[in-house]
Amino acid sequence: MSDPSQTDHDPAPDETLEEDVQNDAVIGSALRNSLIVFCVAMFPIMIFLIYLNVTKKDDQTVEVEPQAPEARVIDDESLPTIQMTDVTAESGVQFKHHAGKAGEKLLPETMGSGVAVFDYNNDGNQDLLFINSTDWPWTDNGKQATCQLYQGDGQFHFTDVSQETGLDISLYGMGTAIGDYDNDGDQDVFISAVGGNRLLRNDDGKFTDVTEDSGVAGDEQTWSTSCGFFDYDNDGLLDLFVCNYVNWSRDLDLSQFSTIDGKNRAYGQPKDFTSTYSYLYHNDGDGKFTDVSKQSGIQINNDETGVMVGKAMGVVFTDTNRDGYLDIVVANDTVRNFLFENNHDGTFSETGRLAGIAFDLSSGQARGAMGIDASHFRPGGALAIGIGNFANEPSALYMSTPKRPSFNDAAMYTGFGPPTRLALTFGLFFFDADLDSRPDVFGANGHLEEEIEKVQTALQYAQPPQLFWNAGADAASELILLEQDCTGESFCEPIVGRGAAYGDFDNDGDCDIVVTASNGPAKLFRNDQATEHHFVRLRLVGTSSNRDAIGTQVSVTADGTTRTQTVMPTRSYLSRSENVLTFGLGDNTEIDEIEVTWPGQQPTVVTVDGIDDEFVIQQD
Repeated sequence: MSDPSQTDHDPAPDETLEEDVQNDAVIGSALRNSLIVFCVAMFPIMIFLIYLNVTKKDDQTVEVEPQAPEARVIDDESLPTIQMTDVTAESGVQFKHHAGKAGEKLLPETMGSGVAVFDYNNDGNQDLLFINSTDWPWTDNGKQATCQLYQGDGQFHFTDVSQETGLDISLYGMGTAIGDYDNDGDQDVFISAVGGNRLLRNDDGKFTDVTEDSGVAGDEQTWSTSCGFFDYDNDGLLDLFVCNYVNWSRDLDLSQFSTIDGKNRAYGQPKDFTSTYSYLYHNDGDGKFTDVSKQSGIQINNDETGVMVGKAMGVVFTDTNRDGYLDIVVANDTVRNFLFENNHDGTFSETGRLAGIAFDLSSGQARGAMGIDASHFRPGGALAIGIGNFANEPSALYMSTPKRPSFNDAAMYTGFGPPTRLALTFGLFFFDADLDSRPDVFGANGHLEEEIEKVQTALQYAQPPQLFWNAGADAASELILLEQDCTGESFCEPIVGRGAAYGDFDNDGDCDIVVTASNGPAKLFRNDQATEHHFVRLRLVGTSSNRDAIGTQVSVTADGTTRTQTVMPTRSYLSRSENVLTFGLGDNTEIDEIEVTWPGQQPTVVTVDGIDDEFVIQQD
């Protein structure tokens, strides 16, 4: 057995110190050996780096001047003189819009009215229909203002024929659509309004109210705005689309206290009112229409809340995807714009966001959209959709190409956007003002508030219209705002512009302009451009297609350049332009080819005997 005195014990201090010294020696020896190995391994690398540094050649910096694409610089001497002369006084037109203002500042009082250019009596001359509002029914001793129809003589003189034709009707009117819905050879009239809408059948120059029998009156509580006839199913009969704005009543309006100065009542803002659905009516062919709004897919709700979205102000019909069927593009005020793509089966798919036209692409926000138009803006088929927007929001110029169905907003890089920022643009349309073959752009401007200058000094209530000359895609600025020295002093006078349309009122080949003013007199501008450019005017008549040939696409080729237009008089804001297509030919004296594509059919080539005249093309 072991001795208890021989059990384990802690080492003595001297023993611990000796062990630590031995361990440190081992560690130090290992570290020295590692450093030697590292230095030996790094020596070749260090020698290589020194070699590279010694043999390095100095880099030479070469400056390369950037080469911008060649552009045709436009100077003042290159700008055309497109004199637009105010000839209202001598024209015989004495229409003055009556808004029924009685001090309550009700929103509809700021929005009217529209104008239509059409040939109501088939004499070959363009006539004018002005839509009027009136005093409100609750106004004491109210004035019953009426719409007015003026017959044109083809020499820019007009005669009031409202009473004898039956169009001296009184309602709180907004806009108008014109079309031969019964294919009997004359133009019928639809009028949108605050309250019930009206349809008036043209019987050899006399108009009969057929609203009740036709089924297009709409709800008496609805506020309808822009409207248009088009054939969405290619059955040869004109259908009808009617924009509805906001859910409005006098009581709702007065319950909102809008103000611009913090003290006094101002006109309400669209965001203070809820949205509505628009109407789509199918033409049944027996003088009656069926409301197909719901089943067609044009009633749009918010994806998240399920509430209605639309606040429709403007509409244009165009074939955005080139499938032979007309689509519907709707300009909405303060909510996203709509593009209804035609599914060929009586239904539509709303694709505005996917196509890129729903919002301001720079901010992602909806804008205050008013008037709208579409044009084949460049040779080769580039489609442009122009939309006039609220003050402090530039107008839009959404543009696509034949190979790309989606749109980009080209307003800024074409030069169109910046000059429109301070304008509040209602009427807007494309037309070839100087007959150089390129579509120019007109905008009718005017604010809502009479005293807007007191709170926003950069804005005015009455604003001059704007005419943008198309200098071509190869120019430094494609669209150039023409100043007073190009358009004339009378054209640049401020007005409270609303509806706007064009037509050849003096049969000289170029298009003249008519503009309505909110609660003021209309203006007529004669186009006195003196470029000596040539033109051809084409009036199409359908047989198996609708008689107005609405939706027919026409391409005119001259000197190897092809320009395309679609027969579509519904454009601008609350208005309708002439149905004749005017093709400017510039300096060309011959036409290479005219190709016509009737709705739903294959293209056909037609010929006309000469230029600088109007020709009728009838469907075989």
